[in-house]
Amino acid sequence: MLAEAFGVKKIVIACGRTDLRKSIDGLAQLVSTGYDLDPFEKDVLFLFCGGRNDRIKGLLWEGTGFLLLYKRLEAGSFSWPRTPEEAVELTREQYRFLMNGLNPVNPKIREIQPSKVL
Repeated sequence: MLAEAFGVKKIVIACGRTDLRKSIDGLAQLVSTGYDLDPFEKDVLFLFCGGRNDRIKGLLWEGTGFLLLYKRLEAGSFSWPRTPEEAVELTREQYRFLMNGLNPVNPKIREIQPSKVL
């Protein structure tokens, strides 16, 4: 779901570092008070990154409830804007770059080999 973001009409990243220990209520409050956006806007995906750039959380209101998503990269890191006062809307192409661990503004493709087999 997070890689394709089917059914999502808008994607917003919360710039800066977010405490990823926050759950649905804490992230929804951050969207509302920190960025003056509506966390209850249907089919809008809000993305958050913590201090470690290898994991992100997503928050999505589906009309009947919230969906909380989590992604951790096996190798590499997300290229994340760190200006904490901003929330930035991404295009679909920029979102695909971000989900692949690339900088959405200046993507550079590199081959990643996992260090261990699950």
